[in-house]
Amino acid sequence: MRRKSSLLQRMCWGTVLIVALSQHALADRVKDLASVAGVRNNQLVGYGLVVGLDGSGDQTSQTPFTVQSIKNMLSQFGVTVPPGVNLQLKNVAAVSIQADLPPFAKPGQTIDITVASIGNAKSLRGGSLLMAPLRGADGNVYAIAQGNLIVGGFGASGADGSKVTVNIPSAGRIPNGATVERSVPNDFLTQESVMLNLHQPDFTTASRLAALINETLGPGTALAADAVTVSIQAPFDPMQRTSFLSHLENLEVDPGQAAAKVIINSRTGTVVIGSHVTVTPAAVSHGSLVVTISEQPFASQPAPFSREGRTVVLPDSSVEITQEDTSMFLFAPGTSLDEIVQAVNRVGAAPGDLVAILEALKQAGALRAELVVI
Repeated sequence: MRRKSSLLQRMCWGTVLIVALSQHALADRVKDLASVAGVRNNQLVGYGLVVGLDGSGDQTSQTPFTVQSIKNMLSQFGVTVPPGVNLQLKNVAAVSIQADLPPFAKPGQTIDITVASIGNAKSLRGGSLLMAPLRGADGNVYAIAQGNLIVGGFGASGADGSKVTVNIPSAGRIPNGATVERSVPNDFLTQESVMLNLHQPDFTTASRLAALINETLGPGTALAADAVTVSIQAPFDPMQRTSFLSHLENLEVDPGQAAAKVIINSRTGTVVIGSHVTVTPAAVSHGSLVVTISEQPFASQPAPFSREGRTVVLPDSSVEITQEDTSMFLFAPGTSLDEIVQAVNRVGAAPGDLVAILEALKQAGALRAELVVI
């Protein structure tokens, strides 16, 4: 019996992920809990051409913008394509270029870029990106991209139409593939106060963070504006403000306990239960009805010397209904996470069954937690 219970526990823990938060929260650094308002990445995007492909580029008959891009590029170098000439360039692909410009990035620094095909190129392996500008949301050019692609995907195809593809060969990356040409202006050094925004909104954490800063740096230094923002009076001098933020982000604060939640991933069957999840008195009975239908065809032959009879195959169906033996278990008042897990293990519920049990407890008003389905 003990071996069977252990097996059920392993099966349930193999399909259900239980996250139990410690009852005694550990102190976290401020830099892990919050970010400085206005200090963020900026997205850049661009359009370019990848050349040097081994016949795996765009089919120019179906991607006219690739041909147009080639003609525009050649015209800049004094090469004019005669009118009516149909270019067939299988080693060229039109691509989109994406990058994140870090805060305080200065001209001359390099950033990584991601290149992805926007036409019907089969693979970008072995290709080289020609110089292309990267623009921000305001339309200004902030970086110039160029370089050789690193593609992790691979594809191969046969003459009969069969093919094998590993990962995604139509996208790749270029480490340090773009050079910053312009800095993004920010008001970090001009604001009267510095705003810290918590990654997870929580009134308790914001209040504790403001109290810790006031205790460390003096009363009135910090004010918790809401559940996300803590306003801090900072020095105006750039050198002092940088040192001030360096000291501030390394302070350790005890964050507030997370709200009681049950997270259910309906696609994978993963269930995450927080440590503060409890249930009120409730009785649960879980079981399943199995219906098995089997077909046993047999041959029906006519009587001997029968002139009109003929041999036919007739179906022979059998239906069997099996109902598993189930037991009802009781949740006492204030049942904890450990007791919920043990109850689920006793019935050996599959992920789908566990979701049904939790939803039923929520509908009955017995689950003291927010049920989130993603």
